[in-house]
Amino acid sequence: MPRPDSPAVHPLGSRAKVLLTSVFGPYAQDDVYGSRAINPMELYQNQVTRVQGAFSLRTFHRSWGIMMLQANVTAPSTLLDFPSQERFLEEITRRQYDVIGITAIMTNLMKVRRMCKLIRKHQPHAEIVLGGHIANMPDVRRWVDVDHVVLGEGVRWLRRYLGEDESAPLRHPVVRGNIGTRIMGVTLRDHPGDVCATLLPSVGCPMGCNFCSTSALFGGKGSFVEFYHTGDELFEIMCQLEERLNTPSFFVMDENFLIDKPRALELLELMEQHGKPWSLYVFSSANVLRKYRIDQLVALGVSWVWLGLEGKRSQYVKLAGTDTRELVRTLQQHGIRVLGSSIIGLEEHTPENIDEAIDHAVAHATEFHQFMLYTPIPGTPLFQQMAAEGRVFSEAETSVPDTHGQHIFNFRHPHIPPGQETEFLLRAFRRDFEVNGPSVVRIIRTVLRGWQTYRDHPNPRIRARFAHEAANLPVRYAGVLWAAKRYYDGQPRMRQMISELLDELIAACGPEAARAAPIYGRRLYGQLLEEEERLASGQTYEPPTYYEVNEAASLDNPAAALIAPAMPLPMAAEGGEPPKRRAAFARVAVGVPSP
Repeated sequence: MPRPDSPAVHPLGSRAKVLLTSVFGPYAQDDVYGSRAINPMELYQNQVTRVQGAFSLRTFHRSWGIMMLQANVTAPSTLLDFPSQERFLEEITRRQYDVIGITAIMTNLMKVRRMCKLIRKHQPHAEIVLGGHIANMPDVRRWVDVDHVVLGEGVRWLRRYLGEDESAPLRHPVVRGNIGTRIMGVTLRDHPGDVCATLLPSVGCPMGCNFCSTSALFGGKGSFVEFYHTGDELFEIMCQLEERLNTPSFFVMDENFLIDKPRALELLELMEQHGKPWSLYVFSSANVLRKYRIDQLVALGVSWVWLGLEGKRSQYVKLAGTDTRELVRTLQQHGIRVLGSSIIGLEEHTPENIDEAIDHAVAHATEFHQFMLYTPIPGTPLFQQMAAEGRVFSEAETSVPDTHGQHIFNFRHPHIPPGQETEFLLRAFRRDFEVNGPSVVRIIRTVLRGWQTYRDHPNPRIRARFAHEAANLPVRYAGVLWAAKRYYDGQPRMRQMISELLDELIAACGPEAARAAPIYGRRLYGQLLEEEERLASGQTYEPPTYYEVNEAASLDNPAAALIAPAMPLPMAAEGGEPPKRRAAFARVAVGVPSP
């Protein structure tokens, strides 16, 4: 994998005061700094439930990368996540920093440029470090005035730059999986399934799809950086996250977590030994899933999987030989929810066959479905190939802020005329919604199937996991179905589908569900309509600003939210040579900082 640049150690070493920040908001608006109303800081509303209106899942995710950096340096470190421009300016004018690190994706190029100008004006002696996906942009220095661009994994780079031990035990931050989650006009909090912890086992993806910016950023095909090599290490982290966040659910932020089967099965063995009824939300590829028996996936707690479907007759080998529709049906029968991901505008797509491609995707009936435009992102093999062929649009023909996969092509498609791709993309979202209904209804169906299948399982750990996931069925989910059924009064097919599911739920859960459905449902229906009115009037959602300091920085700023030092647990150093296919930390200890 390409190694990040190796600068000299900062003159102040670990005494340097560090500010780590994401780009400024607001995000869900059209502005001169490259924000776009159709590209908000909400993954689901942005590219999954985009046309589902008040049924859309609205949620935010923290900037995990800079949280991992802060947890793994001893230098005085301040973290500013989702600031406004005014809040960022306030921070750099009232406190002196020696190093300012910015993380961003490429569409936020103009915001990074603005932040760098402000830093040069107000903190001319500070060194600016740029990381995240924007670092993969080959000509990024032409646009922004920075001192260092960090490609790939940044913990070792930052430790080396600050004169700290780059091979010191890695510490895992405490990260909630979702922030401010809303659906149907209701903000979710403190109920089963509402809270999960984020687990960060690795970065990068060894599959190496030519369009994948994540794979390219961390070395390309065959390369990734694995932070934790053993099930033992993961188990210790998960136990602490479970205790700190009071949750048995984990969003595993790993591009293909199950690809390391020995590690996954070792984790499963420990879960069995200690009776852990955990739920795992994972990313995977179809061919990797096929290497596991369904009973292994269920026992491991896989309850949600993000699955790349790409498109009918896709060239990508991770789908070779797999009937993905049958795979999805099997997973759902066992209570595993699926987020399918399909690409619109593959090389073989034409105006004549695009409906066939969309129908193929919709036929999977996944709980969620992401649709993205085929997009050559700078730094990827696909971009290099298309640039060599003269097919990438010039700066005069497109703009970086619009190259986010949810609007227009940034290249000349061999069959689709410019401008048609936007309509094709929206057509895919709309057809999935029209055929399969709201994602929340699909989720309830699969949760119910899983509970019916496993509520009497002989393994008490598995029974407990499905009981936890089904805890909302008798009241909240019954009310959701009642409200959705009423919402679709004028659409007989969808109303009938939801009505049959509600009847099935009541039959399974008994009188409690029958009583609760109309009571909770009426209230929820009113909130659903109110949310529709808010959205129609232009209501948008933005993440809150987070301001956190580590222990060293707290001496300078005692009023800030303190991130306490990590508490490492004893762990033997990994023996032997790691596989050549991955880069890895030399030794790892498990520990997490306090919230």
